[in-house]
Amino acid sequence: MARKKIEARKLCAKPEAVIEIASTGVRLSIVEVVSQKAADGNSEGENSRSVFWNTLDRSNIPIAFGAEVFATGQIKQSSISQCIQILARYKEQLASWGLAPQDATVIATSALRESHDRDSIIDRIFVRTGFTVRIIDGLEESRLMYIAVRECFKNSPINLADDDFIILEAGGGSTELTLLKKGSIVGAHSFRLGAARVERRLGQVGATDTTQRYVRQFILNSKNSLNEELKNLKVKSFIAVGKIPQIAALYVGKPISTFLWEIPREKFFEFANEIQNYSVEECMARFKISYNDAAQMHTGFFIYETFFELSDAKTIIVPETNLREGILISKIDSPDEELQQEFYKQISAGALNLLRKYHGDESHASYVAKTSLEIFDELKDESALDKHARVLLEAAAMLHDIGIFVRMENHHLHSAYIISNSEFFGLGKNEITIISEIAKYHRGNANPQDDEQFQMLPRAERMMILKLTSIIRIADALDRGHTQKFEQLKFSRQKDSFVIYTGNRHNTVLERRALGEKGEMFESVFGYKVILT
Repeated sequence: MARKKIEARKLCAKPEAVIEIASTGVRLSIVEVVSQKAADGNSEGENSRSVFWNTLDRSNIPIAFGAEVFATGQIKQSSISQCIQILARYKEQLASWGLAPQDATVIATSALRESHDRDSIIDRIFVRTGFTVRIIDGLEESRLMYIAVRECFKNSPINLADDDFIILEAGGGSTELTLLKKGSIVGAHSFRLGAARVERRLGQVGATDTTQRYVRQFILNSKNSLNEELKNLKVKSFIAVGKIPQIAALYVGKPISTFLWEIPREKFFEFANEIQNYSVEECMARFKISYNDAAQMHTGFFIYETFFELSDAKTIIVPETNLREGILISKIDSPDEELQQEFYKQISAGALNLLRKYHGDESHASYVAKTSLEIFDELKDESALDKHARVLLEAAAMLHDIGIFVRMENHHLHSAYIISNSEFFGLGKNEITIISEIAKYHRGNANPQDDEQFQMLPRAERMMILKLTSIIRIADALDRGHTQKFEQLKFSRQKDSFVIYTGNRHNTVLERRALGEKGEMFESVFGYKVILT
């Protein structure tokens, strides 16, 4: 994309660079952020300026990471060497723009994420090139793509807040689906379904009868798990992201704004069916794409087509954007408080949905979460923790007892296992690990500092876990009988005591005993002895 407008609050003094290590290629974007006066001509004040970027340099070199990983779980040494050579070349390109490897954001998606030897590959890349690679999960891809898509709709005739939409991106190794209701995210899912993955799994290239049956069955099964969310949406349009819908938009779509195209549903289906008659070589010649992209075009089109059949949406909107632009926007633009709150709400909703999936005690979980947040807010000046930690605390409090679904005995260990093997929109693996560790230590006498896994975490994460766990232990003790009998708690700090006022005359023997058992960590971490009165 030659030029992109974003509404930013800070300007970058030098170019920004993003490298994406994907299933089918290694892609580089270098952009120059420049400020210009607003269209109304008002030049006074910061609000009169908009921020644009110009693409200075870009490269896309094919690589067969996905084909290897999805077949064997590993990447061949020859492909790793090829990747390092590509990155060494990109290092030279960066240098020509005055950028060092540490100035670039380097991310990897499903192929490297699923490789058994990903840690050693990342280390080799760093040693040989100086690039630090960050592996992002599917839901993080959804978040970044949502940021990029949202930007494309600014100043367009379509308002995301007016209708319900589904954002769909089908890549080589995974498919990301984000559900929007009147502009708000109500669901996000990442599926292990992509053209490269399907073809390697079945050993067939192209949308053969076998691959089509496989894709249809996979998406049908996915629809069954999505039914509860889909029935509450009246989807007007699919928002299709990726190279395949962009190709379709150029041939059978029409532009509706600078960065948006629209394709009637039947036109897309006709074009997709036409593509199935092309050979790989014909796709390469007609669309000027690499062999890897052309080889996956038939299956890729079929995946999009089959997902579109999930709803009666009449149109497909194609934004001219990609994952790298989502990263650039999140780097260049200062945090959008409204958007951040939307992500936080989605994390909380995800925790609640997971609790319901495992038939947890919702009343107890909500009470512990509410009380934990009240204690967190009371101690905000002393905890040195931010809003993001508060969101993690809420999620951990909602899920601390989820392991009871497996077995009451040692349920804290079962809770940790369920959480660590679940996905949350907007959370990475490190954050899920934090929530899992909090659940693990919300009960019992085990000391986290004696756990080798805990000791391997960075110091900042260890301290966050200790602080949030100690808070949840207090909140859990206050609902020992799962009756939520203390409705309005108040708190005060008196010398070395953290005093909790219940506001009523309920018998507190059970809760005092529980606080005696669970309050030691709180006293150790914050220096306060908990007193219930």
